[in-house]
Amino acid sequence: MKIRTITTGILLQSPQEIDKIKQAVEFNQQAKYLFEKSGYEVQTTRIATNSWEEYLQNLSTNEIISKIQSLENICQELNISFFNIGYANQLQTIAIIPDINKNTSVIYASSKIGDSKTGINFENVWESAKAIKRISQESENGYGNFRFCAWANCKSGTPFFPTAYHKGDTSFAIGIECSDLVMKAFSQAQNKPEIAEKNLQLLLAEELKQIEYIAEKISKKFALKYKGIDTSLTSPLDKKESIAFAYEKLMDGKFGHQGTLFISSMLTRVLKNVPVKICGYSGLMLPVCEDVGLAVRANEQTFDITNLLLYSAVCGCGLDTVPIPGDITIEKIAAILIDMATLAIKLDKPLSARLFPIPGKKAGEMTIFNSPYLVDCKIFAVN
Repeated sequence: MKIRTITTGILLQSPQEIDKIKQAVEFNQQAKYLFEKSGYEVQTTRIATNSWEEYLQNLSTNEIISKIQSLENICQELNISFFNIGYANQLQTIAIIPDINKNTSVIYASSKIGDSKTGINFENVWESAKAIKRISQESENGYGNFRFCAWANCKSGTPFFPTAYHKGDTSFAIGIECSDLVMKAFSQAQNKPEIAEKNLQLLLAEELKQIEYIAEKISKKFALKYKGIDTSLTSPLDKKESIAFAYEKLMDGKFGHQGTLFISSMLTRVLKNVPVKICGYSGLMLPVCEDVGLAVRANEQTFDITNLLLYSAVCGCGLDTVPIPGDITIEKIAAILIDMATLAIKLDKPLSARLFPIPGKKAGEMTIFNSPYLVDCKIFAVN
């Protein structure tokens, strides 16, 4: 069990509120130290703000870019590697996101394309699809889309990027990496799903109660609100283990074959019922280009985008780091986003889409990422 992120949320009224950002950095450093003192590896610390539309109102595009570049400079001075400016919910601001992406390197952002109250915002879907396409064309190997996603029905306080955004008083949340516990639970289950589920329930409860105990002590010590733990099952950063290979401990086949949907549902049931305060997605993440096993099975074509959407109906966060052909039309990107948003709204759950059109590449060809966070795999076909 590792801590993927300690994410602190702050409310900005101006991008020049350096003291507030410094306080968040100092808190993250102290919280990281206290977790590490208790024996946990903390992989990243992050900061998320309220929607940047709120603190960059009534400015021209050039002024907005300039302000966010200044914010990027502050981040670099303070050694901040992950800073999320929240979401855009207006056509004119979604349209600016590619410019923000092109002119920064540690700034993350998202767009809102719907929720359960108002339904799907089709204009925002279209503008988000245009942003995804343009970012892919203006960044090396389409990598810029690592820092952008479109989402539906996601709430504030999610610690994972790019979806994260903040509302209210300063607070913090924890995101975990627990794929090792899933592998352990499934490996000891003798191919029996009911034993695997019980094993995982016990292992997660034991570990997360300890993490929550430390988080609550930190909350009291610094008088900072604790939002909870996003229990989402995430792929390991060191690429030594795989969510897909953990599945296969219980399957008579490979990830994507019959039984994958059942295991996805079972995992999500466990993740959502751990006896701790939970937040964010708290579900199963299947990030194709972040998981060595998912990448291997993608190369073998044991699953496709339709399968991933199907699994999203019973599990995790939607479509994450999915490579698609560079010449994909904006219409097809929009159709994928609409399908994802439909599931989110129909099932009243948070889902997001982080899609990677790969410039100059077609379905079946390999990605060529140069990133410690991503694994290369074959590009998915989009019908």
